[in-house]
Amino acid sequence: MNSRPSPKPYIMGIHAYVPGKSSGSDGRPLTKLSANENPLGSSLAALEQLEAPRGFASGAAPYPDPDSKDLRDALGALHGLDPARIVCGTGSDELLNLAVQAFAGAGDEVLFSCHSFAVYDIAARRCGAEPVEVDSRNLAADVDAMLAAVTNATRVVFLANPNNPTGTWLSPQEVRRLHAGLPDDVLFVLDEAYGEYLAPEYQRVGFELAAAHENVLVTRTFSKIYGLAAERIGWATGAPHLIDALNRIRGPFNVTTSGQRAALAAVGDQDFVTSSREHNTAERGKFVEVIESLGNHGLRATPSEANFVLVHFDGDVSAKAALDALARAGFAVRHLPSQGLPDALRITIGKSEDMERVAACLRTLCGEAS
Repeated sequence: MNSRPSPKPYIMGIHAYVPGKSSGSDGRPLTKLSANENPLGSSLAALEQLEAPRGFASGAAPYPDPDSKDLRDALGALHGLDPARIVCGTGSDELLNLAVQAFAGAGDEVLFSCHSFAVYDIAARRCGAEPVEVDSRNLAADVDAMLAAVTNATRVVFLANPNNPTGTWLSPQEVRRLHAGLPDDVLFVLDEAYGEYLAPEYQRVGFELAAAHENVLVTRTFSKIYGLAAERIGWATGAPHLIDALNRIRGPFNVTTSGQRAALAAVGDQDFVTSSREHNTAERGKFVEVIESLGNHGLRATPSEANFVLVHFDGDVSAKAALDALARAGFAVRHLPSQGLPDALRITIGKSEDMERVAACLRTLCGEAS
């Protein structure tokens, strides 16, 4: 007889999510290029809201708006969406987990491409569903392979676009083709955490699918381009019955008052979003050129549409050696053996001066003059 409570077996099958490091093995603080945060910080308008008094003698006493109404209204106005078809969450992570919890369980399957966001596997296992990892093509989701993997037990299909940790991207045509091939009773979750880093003309496909179909949920976050990761704010849009299901099981006061206010101000400062996207595009391009110049040493970069680059080490310089060298130079980046990429590092695009130092470190490691 058990003498203590025992977790469900499927819970014990979960490998806990490991966040990007911000310090070295000796505890020394490092410049963090391991979590895909915005190196430009946050909109000044958002920061002003975080610093503003709340108008109460005890500022933390009242509960936040449980429905994040003002924020949903602003998101609806910005993206041309019905606010009633929007739900906010504690980061998009909460909403990804709730989507599986609402629509899958024991005996069901949750399908996603290999080398994609680690939370998908966790979300499936935490409710007893079976995670199904589908082979990718050139480190991008393979639409034909994913459709071939769908069975009568499939209940949820995840697609990260752009994908984390590879930075790869499916065109709107391929996203539509994937959705069109799915049964109507399968929930298609389009995770667009890095969506704002795409050119604006490519950012609408998820919203258009969610508005036109009853089995599409699109998630976004304020943690990446908006630079509000510390406040944990995400949101999703989809058909009314999808939003209703998530509202039934989400935390009742899941987005803080300060988070709602900061996100509302951030939505109003699209100039900051544009400048962040332009900075990322320029610095990412320069960094990829450096990696390509080191190709004779076995370095190569997966083409990226996100705010990071996946760098492969296929020659004499190993990913582990580069990880250690960058740490000695003062930088934390992400090594990915647990996601099937032991010979690669995911490097967030940082400030210009940081990327120059990272490039110099890699050149030196390869025996090239900086």
